[in-house]
Amino acid sequence: MSFAGVSVVADGQLLKPSSTAPAIYSGKASSGSWWYHLLVVEGFSRVKDTPTGKHIMGRSFCAGGYRWALKLCPNGDRMETAGFISVFLVLHEDVALPLNAHWQFSFVDQVDGHELACIRATNIGDFSKSGHGWGHYRFIKREDLEKSEHLKNDCFTIRCDFIITQAVDTFIEVPSSNICDHLNHLLVTKLGADVKFEVGSETFDAHRCVLAARSAVFRAELFGPMKEGTTADAIQIQDIEPNVFKALLGFIYTDSMPKMDMGGVAGEAGADVLWMEQLLVAADKYDLQRLKSMCEDRLLKHINLSSVSAILGVAAQHHCHELKEACLELLKLQSADGLRDVMATSDWQHISTTDPSVLNELITKLALKANP
Repeated sequence: MSFAGVSVVADGQLLKPSSTAPAIYSGKASSGSWWYHLLVVEGFSRVKDTPTGKHIMGRSFCAGGYRWALKLCPNGDRMETAGFISVFLVLHEDVALPLNAHWQFSFVDQVDGHELACIRATNIGDFSKSGHGWGHYRFIKREDLEKSEHLKNDCFTIRCDFIITQAVDTFIEVPSSNICDHLNHLLVTKLGADVKFEVGSETFDAHRCVLAARSAVFRAELFGPMKEGTTADAIQIQDIEPNVFKALLGFIYTDSMPKMDMGGVAGEAGADVLWMEQLLVAADKYDLQRLKSMCEDRLLKHINLSSVSAILGVAAQHHCHELKEACLELLKLQSADGLRDVMATSDWQHISTTDPSVLNELITKLALKANP
């Protein structure tokens, strides 16, 4: 720690230093060091009745390259603290940027246990301009001080320990991540594209490294022993619609849910659900689990009697457990007529043929409903 001088108040007046003492105490420690200053009050009985709001300012001293002072209010800083001693650490100069400082006040006979870590764990305040300070409005009641061992021969000494940490506003504003914008720019402009896909009647250009980084399936196809890794010809995609593959690429480059592209069937009943189902299937095919979960979440909001069979079929085939459970729960709550209508659909006939275990699960749920 570094000593930052003493202020002596006698008979209500700040004593001037002797001619041999420096006007301002200073130390060689850098900003961030632990400093302490002493405020000695001689003749407390002659200052204790100072009007509330009136203060005595200690000497100006230098610590960490800044000027400071201690301010003492013998009868409180404001009306609600009348009867208390208030004490503050005050910045004694204007600064370009506010400063942060940890501070602690104590009587000089209480400092034996002070440690740097303890000071850092106490109060912290920002000091922004000359006269701006932090401290205790209710440091001690005057009557308690008079009964304490801190007051000896009508005198007491307050010690202020403080640590200057940093300028409050000294920070670097880190811009938000824009890597997805940059990657999407590559997709849109086709700059550096080195792989081509033919999907239906459309062609899509992309970047092998981006696809491989995002999808283990693309990584195996483009950098594994398969011919797609070396061919200069366009790679044929047979089982995905062009608008769905475009959305898939959009997610790979931006990591966000693609905007829905109906592929010219906007407004057709159930087209949005169909598009989302197809996107889920494509996400599962290329092991894009985040996109798959996004599609599940969207489909969950579209489950009704007209869509439940189709969504259930996709959920069961592509191992979407929560989505499948939601569909089965909806069916469990239906009347016999409602279930007959659902089971008459082609989607349900497809489920019963390709995955009869779904029917068994529904029967189990219906049995539990009937015999709770």
